[in-house]
Amino acid sequence: MTLRDALLAGLNSLPGTREFHLHVLVSSPRKHGNLFPFANPRPRSYLQDILILLSEQTTPDSPSVFVSAIEACVYNIPTTSCAILYVSKVDSTGQATAPSPTPALVRALLLFYADPATRPISADHLWIHVFARAQNQYLFPNSSEYPKKHPLSDIKLCAWWKRQFSTVIGELTSRVGDTCRTKLYYTLPGLSEFEAHHSLERVYPSTGSTSSWTYGHPYSQDEIPLPCPCPSGGDSPRHLGQCIPSFDDDPKSRFIDEIAYTTDADGIRSPERKRPRADTLKTYEEDVSSADASEKKEGRSKKEDQTHKEVKKVSVEEFWERMSFRQECIAGAVTGFFVIAVSAATPASTLSKSEVSPLAPQPGQVSSVMNKRVLTSLLTAHEFPSVEKAVWSTKVIEDSIRGLCDGLKSNPLPLAVPDRSGRQTPEPDPVRTTLAPPQTPPPRLVNGKRPIVDISPNPFPEPVASLETYHSYIFGSIAVKNRPSPTKERSEATLSAGNGTPPTITVLTARKKRTKS
Repeated sequence: MTLRDALLAGLNSLPGTREFHLHVLVSSPRKHGNLFPFANPRPRSYLQDILILLSEQTTPDSPSVFVSAIEACVYNIPTTSCAILYVSKVDSTGQATAPSPTPALVRALLLFYADPATRPISADHLWIHVFARAQNQYLFPNSSEYPKKHPLSDIKLCAWWKRQFSTVIGELTSRVGDTCRTKLYYTLPGLSEFEAHHSLERVYPSTGSTSSWTYGHPYSQDEIPLPCPCPSGGDSPRHLGQCIPSFDDDPKSRFIDEIAYTTDADGIRSPERKRPRADTLKTYEEDVSSADASEKKEGRSKKEDQTHKEVKKVSVEEFWERMSFRQECIAGAVTGFFVIAVSAATPASTLSKSEVSPLAPQPGQVSSVMNKRVLTSLLTAHEFPSVEKAVWSTKVIEDSIRGLCDGLKSNPLPLAVPDRSGRQTPEPDPVRTTLAPPQTPPPRLVNGKRPIVDISPNPFPEPVASLETYHSYIFGSIAVKNRPSPTKERSEATLSAGNGTPPTITVLTARKKRTKS
């Protein structure tokens, strides 16, 4: 089963009558050496980008409009047979028919990677990371201006994520039984375990789920292997840089960088050697290329040793305690960190995957440039404050994805139709008429410099998407025809009609005290 088919199957049970159109973009694996930048040596990892776009069509004659989107990353660490699924953004436009398909879409994605039978990566252990931070919009610009969109508050968002994970783990347990070990951890910085538990229970009370949550971090347990390998055969304990993975736009990563590179007393640092002038640069490089190679290597190793020492000074418990005072966690809103671990032996049907290079592209995958181009266009060239603009943006992006798979042979843009007044409907907008070029965000600065990137060549070329890839792996649609979700009045009528008698209502009245005449 492909990811597209698993997501469509997860939408099939939604109530109501409507049709969904799904676009799934999964990039081919590429080398990524900065998942644990302070580990020595750094474990080799491979990164894949995931972008999921879901549009809805209420009637066959109505236009299609985006309703949900998910951005995620998958890291593969073959050394420890671990994989990490990092869900970075989940958003909706608020223009879907109730109930929203976003929860079902998220659960289908998590379950697809958590279940060893459908996991597309040869890894025995899966770690899922989510940083929950409430915002009005994540992936659909200006969608918060739509009147029917109601973004979740901070506590409700954390409770929502906890509920989704509990549902996924419960369904996974019913599928695989006791062959999988699961661990669920969550932390709300600034709140004690009692405060966090009752705050979330007040929003979404537990419904008898068998999922057992642990309030804290998972880096002290040894039942499920951590993604980063043990240092020097496991004789010395793990330090902070070997426990917590580094993700983009994550407060944990920024905090670890500050800990590692605040190494000078009183914040004073010696100035670095200036770059030579352009006219003498070539001669200078030729002179020092061989003589200073060992000196640079020695200096770099000393610098790395110093940063590693600073990271080793802070324990994991102290790190999470200090996270409660970070700006991202005390800016007036509650944030949440969720970590889920699933450990199971790889089934026999996927044992052959270990013989394939982790860089080998699989069928249906696209290039990272195409994935980045579509995401950049969604974030910078479109907006969703109204139904009209959302319909236009949906049409442009969906046709552009098909055009990229078709080699841009066909014009993916809808023609503007002039009305009687001479105006064109919809009016041409030069900002949204083409797919935005890919823009690579600058990587996180490490001590004022770019991090070290693995520049060794990839033996496999970037996959080239085609129309066959588009129809078989990227695009899919499903028509849902189920009973509508019960309303409050309908639920009461159903309950009363169950026995043929109206429900019994007991009214308590206060007894009046008799007075003596």
